[in-house]
Parts: sequence; structure tokens; C-alpha cells
Amino acid sequence: MNSMTLGEIAEAVNGNFAGNRDIKIDSITTDTRKIKKGCLFIPLKGAKFDGHDFINQAFEKGAVCCLSHKKDVKGNVIYVKDTKKALGDIAKYYRGLFDIKVCGITGSVGKTTTKDMIFSVLSQKYKTIKTQGNFNNDIGLPLTVFNIEDNTEAAVIEMGMNNFGEISYLTRIARPDVAVITNVGVSHIENLGSREGILKAKCEIFEGLSKNGTIILNGDNDMLHTLKGKTQHKTIWFGIKNKDGIYAENINSNGIEGVKCTICAYGKKFDVNINVPGDHMVLNALAAAAVGFEFGLNFKEIKAGIESFVPTGMRMEISKTKNNITVINDAYNANPVSMKAAIDVLCKAEGRKTAVLGDMFELGDFGPKLHFEVGEYAAEKGIDEIICIGSISKNIYDGVLSKNGHAVYFEDTESFFKNGFELLNISDSTVLVKASHSMQFEKIAERIAEVN
Repeated sequence: MNSMTLGEIAEAVNGNFAGNRDIKIDSITTDTRKIKKGCLFIPLKGAKFDGHDFINQAFEKGAVCCLSHKKDVKGNVIYVKDTKKALGDIAKYYRGLFDIKVCGITGSVGKTTTKDMIFSVLSQKYKTIKTQGNFNNDIGLPLTVFNIEDNTEAAVIEMGMNNFGEISYLTRIARPDVAVITNVGVSHIENLGSREGILKAKCEIFEGLSKNGTIILNGDNDMLHTLKGKTQHKTIWFGIKNKDGIYAENINSNGIEGVKCTICAYGKKFDVNINVPGDHMVLNALAAAAVGFEFGLNFKEIKAGIESFVPTGMRMEISKTKNNITVINDAYNANPVSMKAAIDVLCKAEGRKTAVLGDMFELGDFGPKLHFEVGEYAAEKGIDEIICIGSISKNIYDGVLSKNGHAVYFEDTESFFKNGFELLNISDSTVLVKASHSMQFEKIAERIAEVN
């Protein structure tokens, strides 16, 4: 990040500071493990910890100043009422120092993969930064903004949420020129009550959009389609079925090696090879192409960006063992839409097919029914073996049996490793591993690699 003075920061947070206002900081962190000499430490209070307890340690490691909502701290301290809010206030001020192209992105499914693909496209022309990992909340997004520097020309910033008002807060910090919504599904329906509620929460991203900004929406999504003619900004649509804007045709699968298609935009067409399997990847590519065109890239640059795209780990990550078992590690997260899409990818594999499926969270009262439907879907697709792990996934198991499919059930990963792991140790087979992130199904993928 570019350096800022303590005076600037004090004004940005409306804080109380009586020290040397000309002292400069050149990094900001909320984690004492990442303290660098000359940084600002912002202690946050969580349910199980309080960063204020580590202020002295931060100074010992080289921090030149800290924020605090507790009094009587020794050293350079800017006192504020709420350190988390102050973190956002600094990021909002810092974002305003730069005139760069910013793409904000949200959605129920695929926003991280689409973010990575947009980054790959924009990087063909611009010095671009992006949200790293899952830094897409009220802590992670400000820290992402601090990665902007003098030579940064574009930024791709992901915005996640669990409740109303969260994206509204994030988008006012990021101030995007382009806002992308990948889709509206059922993720977080437990908190938002309905898909209509999820749509409303996702549309908060428009609140921070610049006056002359552009909205990019998935025209194939039923909920987003209801926004036709209702948006106040320039709107570009993309889709496979929807042909109103940028669309794809001639979609052909390369099995689990990827998918190819023809992208049609502005009266021209070009072919692309996407090196990640699944027809849903075509929609991600269309969104990336739409952003690329909006930011002035040509067809050749957009094609190069899509074809050089590499997904973040544990998202359709494909590997092969010495025993010739193909593992599809899609364990980073899961919801009913992405679960079915992953099953579709598994169906494209040759030989024996096994799906290891686990609990999907934040579905509230809808959870049992949605898990049951995933089980039905997997059985109808003819998966040879469906292994269901987790308390809610008993409903996946029941759904499979209701369609006369073949499934086994384990209460947790421990019992699976003890009594069912050998079901995966079959040569010339393909194994899909997928569940919500907290299920830690990546350990299953790692175990397969270790054994083989």
C-alpha cells in the first residue's frame, strides 16, 4: 500500500490522536502475526478473542501506531469508538485516493471462480489486483483495498454476505465502476428468508456503483431476470439461453479436461477453450468477457485471459494418483446449485464414478429438503457410488435410495475414514469430493493422495 500519515488516518476515522501527525505508516494489519515494521495495527474484538490484548506485542514487533476503543494504551494510539468500523473508514478514504477501474462481484454461486476469471482477463491489459482467498467480508474487503498502489490500474473485488446491509457497506467502500451478480440461488436463505430476500441483498451492490457505472447480470438466472427494465444504470446481460447481450453457442465438453464454446458479442464471435470442466464455467467466462469489453479489452485479450485462467485451490481441482484414481477436489464450499453442477462434471468422467458428498450449511429449514433433492439428482445421473457424510447429509442418502440409487452413509468423517475409506481405493475410477468448507473434506482428497 501507499504510505499515509497518522494525521490522515485520525481524520479518516474521526479519532482522537495527540501525537506526531506526520508519522507515516506503509501497511495495515489486524493480525499480530503479520506485523511489519512501520505498520498500523488495528485490534478487533471477536466472540472468542480481543485484539486489544495484543497491542503491546504489536508495538514490540514494530508497529508504529494502533487504533483502540479502550483507554490507557501506551504508545501512538488513535482512539475510536469501534475499531472494526474504523478499519472500513480508513479503507474508504484510501480507495478515494486512486482513480482506477474497479469491478465488484457478488452472487450465490461461483463468485470466487468468476472473480478469478475476470482477474485473468483484465490482467492481459492492466496491472490488476484481486480479492485473495475468502477476504470478501467487512474485514477482508478493507484489507484487499489496502493492496492498491500507485501502479495498480484495476481491481476485482469480491463481496460476500450473510445478512441484509452487508453488501451495502462493502460496496460503498469499494466504489465499483462495474457491478457483477453471477446468480441468485439459495445460499444464506436461512438468514434472508427467501430467494426474493437474497436478490434484494445482492442488489445492494448497486448502491456503491459510480454514476456512470455498469451492471452485468446473468440473464439465465430466473431471479435476476426479474430486474429487466428496472435497473437505473447501464446493464449488460450474459447467458447461454439468454441471447439479449453476450452469449455462448457451440458448447462442447472435453470431459473433465474442460469445455469449449463460441462467445458471441457485439456482432462478432470467437472460440475459447476453458481449462476447467462444467458447462457452468461458460457462464463465468461470459461474465469475464462482459467485464473485459466494458474495460476496453479487445477480443484477442479476452480470449487469452479466459484460456489462461487457473481456479483457486479446492475448486474443481483435478489430480491423478499413482493408482490411476482421478480426484475432483471441489471441497472449498457447497450449496445445492454448485453440488448439482459438480455432479454433472463427474458424469463426464470415464469409468467408475464415486461422489463423496457432505453437509451444506446456512440453508435453515430448507436444508433437509434441499439435501434430499441433491440425493435424488445424483441417483438419477447414474453415479455408481454415493457416499454421504454428515448429520444433514442423511437426507442426501435418503434421496438416493428413493430413486433406487446406491449409497452409503456415515455420521462424520472419522467414521468414514475408519469404516468406509476403502470404497474410494478403486483403480481407474473418478472421485468427486464436495461439501461446505467447514466439513474439511479436503482431508479426504489429501488422504486419497497419501494412500495412493
